[in-house]
Amino acid sequence: MAKSEKKFFTRIADWFRGMKSELKKVVWPTAKQTINNTGVVLAVCAASALVLGGFDWLANSLVEVLINLFG
Repeated sequence: MAKSEKKFFTRIADWFRGMKSELKKVVWPTAKQTINNTGVVLAVCAASALVLGGFDWLANSLVEVLINLFG
């Protein structure tokens, strides 16, 4: 094996060791926190969909009025 190949594999091994070390520091959320966070995300998505749908409906209505007025 060439010296550059050994250096390459050494760097990959170092990267995996570093990743494993960093993953040990991660504080994973509890099941309750995950459920609560999921609920918040779903509520924000639903609210965003309603707001965007309302703007779409309003813009569509405005375009229809303008078409009927000038068309």
